[in-house]
Amino acid sequence: MERSSVTSFFRRLLPKSMRSDGVTIPVVRLNGTIMAGGGQFRQNLSLATVAGLLEKAFALKDAPAVAISINSPGGSAVQSRLIFTRIRDLAQEKNKKVFVFVEDVAASGGYMIAVAGDEIIADPSSIVGSIGVITASFGFPELLKKLGIERRVHTAGSNKSILDPFRPEREEDIETLKALQLQVHDTFIDLVKERRGDNLADDPDLFTGMFWSGKKALALGLVDGLGDMRGFLKNRYGDKTQLKLIAPPRGLFGRRLALFGSQSEGRIAEAAGSVATGLVEVMEERALWSRFGL
Repeated sequence: MERSSVTSFFRRLLPKSMRSDGVTIPVVRLNGTIMAGGGQFRQNLSLATVAGLLEKAFALKDAPAVAISINSPGGSAVQSRLIFTRIRDLAQEKNKKVFVFVEDVAASGGYMIAVAGDEIIADPSSIVGSIGVITASFGFPELLKKLGIERRVHTAGSNKSILDPFRPEREEDIETLKALQLQVHDTFIDLVKERRGDNLADDPDLFTGMFWSGKKALALGLVDGLGDMRGFLKNRYGDKTQLKLIAPPRGLFGRRLALFGSQSEGRIAEAAGSVATGLVEVMEERALWSRFGL
């Protein structure tokens, strides 16, 4: 017999005056940009980084629901949908309600994850929405000319060098990118309509990539209520409701770098490369957050 089952059994044997009538709700915090893989210097969200936390939260048999706190400006559309799907699959498998609570921002991919909730609760000042697709890059063709550098690219396939940042943009490349963005955008829109249904307001800006405060998002039907996690759950399940944070293992950063033990030159060089890569990752993440004034 599992520990939780044993605990429940002996709790029922206690006199009613000695029992706790409160419920425990597991809490998963999803905080960061949404990107595949992992970073040394940023906290990112992907199916790989959150799957274990979600499995553990939904495994609490006595919990009637799982609470998910989200604070994300978006990122990878694929990882966003994978996380959304895993939450819904677990909710159906374990027969539990899912409540999503928006902190500072649930935008773009962050909102895609949020719609996995049976109810979405936001702070009045939260930023919600940005239901759209964006691709950003830099172009350096003139810089190469000034430096006297000639770039040589040989491909098998006429479209293998599409949107090469070291060559001038081609109109046909831009059209290809826009067509791809529209397909991803349509998938996003369909998902929101499927989950939010008749709650959505008839607003022409709803799927344009615009974002709003939590208060306005409530009027648009993007969220179901305003408030905070603790207050909402105590109001729903009673004053004795307790929250149980499902946290990831500690110390992963230190173990991964292992800078303070004996090191080979190769390991130190690898760590130095991680620092350089990490700086780029931080800049990318900063750009995503700054879109929403954060």
